[in-house]
Amino acid sequence: MSDLSQIYEKARALEMLSREEAYRLWEEAPIDELAAVADEVRRAAVPDPEVVTWQIDRNVNITNVCISGCKFCNFHCPPHRTDEAFITTIDEYCEKIDRMLELGGDQLLLQGGLHPKLDITFYEELFSTLKHLYPNVRLHALGPPEVAHIARISGLTVRRTLERLVAAGLDSLPGAGAEILVEDVRRRISPAKPGAAEWIEVMHEAHMMNLPTSATMMYGHVETPRQRIDHLLAIRDLQARCPKGNYGFLAFIPWIFRSSGTRLESEGVHTRFSPLEYVRVIAVSRLILCNIRNVQASWLTVGKATAQLALHSGANDMGSIMIEENVVSSAGAHNEFDAEGIQRAIREAGFVPRLRNQLYELREYPVRHQ
Repeated sequence: MSDLSQIYEKARALEMLSREEAYRLWEEAPIDELAAVADEVRRAAVPDPEVVTWQIDRNVNITNVCISGCKFCNFHCPPHRTDEAFITTIDEYCEKIDRMLELGGDQLLLQGGLHPKLDITFYEELFSTLKHLYPNVRLHALGPPEVAHIARISGLTVRRTLERLVAAGLDSLPGAGAEILVEDVRRRISPAKPGAAEWIEVMHEAHMMNLPTSATMMYGHVETPRQRIDHLLAIRDLQARCPKGNYGFLAFIPWIFRSSGTRLESEGVHTRFSPLEYVRVIAVSRLILCNIRNVQASWLTVGKATAQLALHSGANDMGSIMIEENVVSSAGAHNEFDAEGIQRAIREAGFVPRLRNQLYELREYPVRHQ
């Protein structure tokens, strides 16, 4: 055992680590030791340590028009490229939702860009229409940058924007657009996107309203390892401000930057993926985020084998089979799972797969889809 034993004991007791203790975990902990402690903490934190959860939902891009110009995104379309721009129609939503329901799904992950003309009334009409047509389909939609943008162009506060979106049918808010919550990093990779303070403000308002949320991290680009830790501490400290009994962040999902064809790649920033580094990210996340129960392994960006390893290093969830994912895939992530494949991968890793919803409530996999 290394001389980090006191830090490990604090982590086991779900005590908040100091910044220096968190830095030391990243920089000094042997990977096997770190993973073992994180797995121990996972086993104590989740209802059943033998279970790994997964989900069926469908990604649908509301629009590809975006003015943020993120250097890591190949999917966005500037507003002036009218031949490439799209806004998904209701008929297209219906076709996609019907197929998702056939596959046993229960949720739409709706994401889009910062469209300069789509204000609050557009999203109210969209969400209310979808809820009228499919009242049992959950809308896990937008993200803090989109909410901040909608509020700005609609002349509303963030709180009022969220209230109107929820009234129209929003069920939960993804942690999209976090990247790294350090301002100089964000200025380098997404200079026109709402900053870290705005991301935190939106999520804090969501937590005060008891709107379920998740938190994310995209790492492996221009940030330093200590800036990753700073990001995790910002997430943890924001969760600590959530009123007792409210949902807050239900899960944390880190993934690796994929550089293929991006502006960052043209500037010399390339994917720096190491399976062992990903395991370190998962394990350190589990130990720092003492107030977030669920840590997800991002099979889409790291592949099956690394995701399986992460399940023994602090992760307890494999995420969704992600019917129709476009943004990360457009930058070079081409891993795929169907419902049978993700369950098989979980079993191969030594766990029992259980289907869940966005609130991490277990549900049965419909027999007709087996």
